[in-house]
Amino acid sequence: MKGLTGKTAVITGAGSGLGCGMAQRMAEEGVRVAVVDINLAGAEETVREITEAGGEARAFELDITDYSAAVSCIESVEAGLGSVDILVNNAGWDAAMPFLDTDPDLWKKIIDINLYGPLNLQHILVPKMLEHDGGKIINIASDAGRVGSSGEAVYSACKGGVIAFSKTLARELGRKGIIVNTVCPGPSDTPLFADFAGEGEAGKKLRASLERSIPLRRLGTADDIAGIVTFLASSEADFIIGQTISVSGGLTMHG
Repeated sequence: MKGLTGKTAVITGAGSGLGCGMAQRMAEEGVRVAVVDINLAGAEETVREITEAGGEARAFELDITDYSAAVSCIESVEAGLGSVDILVNNAGWDAAMPFLDTDPDLWKKIIDINLYGPLNLQHILVPKMLEHDGGKIINIASDAGRVGSSGEAVYSACKGGVIAFSKTLARELGRKGIIVNTVCPGPSDTPLFADFAGEGEAGKKLRASLERSIPLRRLGTADDIAGIVTFLASSEADFIIGQTISVSGGLTMHG
């Protein structure tokens, strides 16, 4: 893809799952990747896979809910890989249960990770991008934020907030060269999904039910998401801004 060689990307939650796939795909295009994750061992494994394939990446440990820690992390990224051109807010977390079975402590954890985390990174990095004539931001939301998802009320609220925030930031900063878009993965075969579905027969039944509901008859994979994220980060998507794109195998079909 055009316009990616030599760029620097920060990808949160890149130590496993969809984020790992995004990091590998961008590295294939010549992007220097900051693999950011609360699990440093996972981030280091992603970096190992990238470097063995001939790419350039470094691992950074970060709890995205900690604003001060995020400031320090970005300073380390800049010192090691240069100014940041691309931000992918991918890190997320949820615990599945009916809303009335949840409590405020759980709400706070879900909101801190899924809403405040992306806000932190954008608040820190956008001013830096403006100093270097712009940048690309891809926020990873969820179709749960578009159509709802039973057992994920607060998570859905956060992802809906990410979608609305992304559109607003795109309106505010597009003329200054900051291009913001949102990608909404549908059900994907990731560690987060495994935690959501749980072990045993119930998890198998949920997976089978979703696969029957998806027109393409399977869950998404990291490769399914990595391509659209990398495309949106490239110069081939320079006239695409403020959009929300579902990648769900047809489970959701938004016009």
